[in-house]
Amino acid sequence: MEGIDHRMVSLNGITMHIAEKGPKEGPVVLLLHGFPDLWYTWRHQICELSSLGYRAVAPDLRGYGDSDSPESFSEYTCLNVVGDLVALLDSVAGDQEKVFLVGHDWGAIIGWFLCLFRPEKIKGFVCLSVPYRSRNPKVKPVQGFKAVFGDDYYICRFQEPGKIEAEIASADPRIFLRNLFTGRTLGPSILPKDNPFGENPNPNSENIELPEWFSKKDLDFYVSKFEKTGFTGGLNYYRAMDL
Repeated sequence: MEGIDHRMVSLNGITMHIAEKGPKEGPVVLLLHGFPDLWYTWRHQICELSSLGYRAVAPDLRGYGDSDSPESFSEYTCLNVVGDLVALLDSVAGDQEKVFLVGHDWGAIIGWFLCLFRPEKIKGFVCLSVPYRSRNPKVKPVQGFKAVFGDDYYICRFQEPGKIEAEIASADPRIFLRNLFTGRTLGPSILPKDNPFGENPNPNSENIELPEWFSKKDLDFYVSKFEKTGFTGGLNYYRAMDL
C-alpha cells in the first residue's frame, strides 16, 4: 500500500477521512465501502487503478473508521450520505465534470442514490452485490424484511439502538468480523438470539483459520478500528432505512 495518501476533509458538517492514490489530473474513481468495511476494503484496487492512470479515492463513510460518526441514526439517511459524497467530489474532482463510481454493499445502495440524485456527476457506476430496488410506497423497508424473513433477520435485529452492539461486544468483535468477512452460509442472514455470530468457544485463540485472501494482518486492521469506534455508526445506516 505504498504511496496511498491519507487526509481529512471537512464537508457537509462532518470531517471525513479519505485514502487516495494516482495522478492529480487522472480521472477520478470514487470507491464506496459497505458494512462493516472501511477504505481499507479497496486497498488492492486503489493501487491497481492508480497504476493505470486513474485517481482512486476511497473514503471512510460517515460513521466509520477515522471519519466523524454522528450519534443519531437520523443523520444517516440517503440525503445525508449523498450530501457527503457530493461535497467530497466537489473537493477532490476539481473541474472534472463526471467521475467513475464503484460501490459494494451499503456503498452500492448509496451509489444508486447518488446516481439518482446527481446523475450529471457520474460517468459510470460499477455496482457490487446490491442491485437497484425502488421503494414500495405501501410497505416500509424494515416491515417488509420482517414479513418475509422474520424477526431474526439481521436487518431486523440491527434496529434497536445499543442491543446488537452489546451482543457483538459479548461475542468478541474479532469473532464477529472474522465470521462476517469469511462466512459463506447460503440463504437469508439470520442472527438467532442464542449464539448469533457462531462464537468460537476459545475466542482468544491465535489459531483462527482464515482464507488466503484475508490475512491475520487484515483482520487485525479492522479489529483495531472497530474496537476504537464501535459499530454504531455502521449500524445506523440500517436504522435509517425507513427514513
